[in-house]
Amino acid sequence: MTEKLLQYLWNYKVFKNYDFKDIEGNSVEIIHFGKWNKDAGPDFLNAKIKIKGVMIAGHIELHIRTSDWVFHNHSQDPNYQNIILHAVYQNDAEISDLNSKNVPTLELKNYIDQNILWKYEKLINGTQFIPCENIFKADKIPVNFHEANVLKKLDEKSLELEKSLEQYKNDFEAVLFHSLAYSFGLKVNAHIFRQIAESVDFTVINRIRQNEFQLEALLFGISDWLDHPKDTQMTIWKREFEFIRKKFGIPDLIIRPKFLRLRPPNFPTIRLSQLADLYYRHQNLFSKIIKAENIDELYEVFAPIKASAYWDFHFNFGNISKYQPKLLSREFIELIILNTVLPLKYTYHKYHREEITDEILDLYKKSTAEKNTVTAGWKKLGLPVKNALESQSLIYHYNNLCTEKKCLNCSIGFNLLKQSLDS
Repeated sequence: MTEKLLQYLWNYKVFKNYDFKDIEGNSVEIIHFGKWNKDAGPDFLNAKIKIKGVMIAGHIELHIRTSDWVFHNHSQDPNYQNIILHAVYQNDAEISDLNSKNVPTLELKNYIDQNILWKYEKLINGTQFIPCENIFKADKIPVNFHEANVLKKLDEKSLELEKSLEQYKNDFEAVLFHSLAYSFGLKVNAHIFRQIAESVDFTVINRIRQNEFQLEALLFGISDWLDHPKDTQMTIWKREFEFIRKKFGIPDLIIRPKFLRLRPPNFPTIRLSQLADLYYRHQNLFSKIIKAENIDELYEVFAPIKASAYWDFHFNFGNISKYQPKLLSREFIELIILNTVLPLKYTYHKYHREEITDEILDLYKKSTAEKNTVTAGWKKLGLPVKNALESQSLIYHYNNLCTEKKCLNCSIGFNLLKQSLDS
């Protein structure tokens, strides 16, 4: 038993029965269990109990042992002067300070199903894919579990985007460019690509986006790839970059992307060229994304995008390779839509106070589920992953709750712990 678990059981009223009696045998009726206090002070605030026919309002403190009241020095703390009940897992001492104030002590040990403690121990000490793997049951997934997870993720992402919007004076187009750059960088270069995108005022991008060579030259020049040209095309890019830098007063920045541990199709050279092509082809990209009503329309925005002709025979500068047009893969497009486009659409409509939750969730439902080690792990546990709503939900849940072993904050964990009381 831990104090956190005890608080959790009290908050969710997970007890075998509610015929509580204090250590002196007096009936204790809990009218209101109180509000869980996660800050300093008593554990549950503004509670209400009835004992010996008297209704009492105040705060409740929980401990594993009665003696913890002394060890935690609560008697000297003014925050604990309005305690109406001391609820403990095990009564091991008599507290004179509480007795003098007629504060009852309630021992909870016999009101808690011991099977819950066994399950919690399994969760916390589990080393499997997810802590509850050995007791997990797919039918214990709560109703609207996936919708709730995806909305949490969208709200968290929306807060990040709103901070960016504040920084860039509500320029959604600029924030879209920075977000897309982040996504095109994948895990290895995500932050570096965002730095590159944010290093230049978006008005400059808008001014030169009609010239794909100039846009590529700008991105390649900031990446410090053009100082020593290896062929004619690099020389052209270098000349364009020097012209752009002088014309727009671009600071002398160097932000070097990484190639390490990347497959050639994901080299930063290819991804930056594709990003340039995206902005060259779609002069009204933001508008197209916002107006798109279904996944097919969004997919059509990205499907034609490819690196420029130079990269048909290259993965890196100066090194000729076999002819291969560098188009965006369907899998990559779907990642862009799920992780960048849909969160931005959600934020845009939220910003304009337009309700679009159901439409966004429907777009996730009609998108293909991601395939990775996380979704494969859930499938092994018997949980189907039929669409992107479910895969996004399960990836979010795994990363934010399972890996951190926050089982007491997990709706699945709650159902599993409570199961023995319902069976």
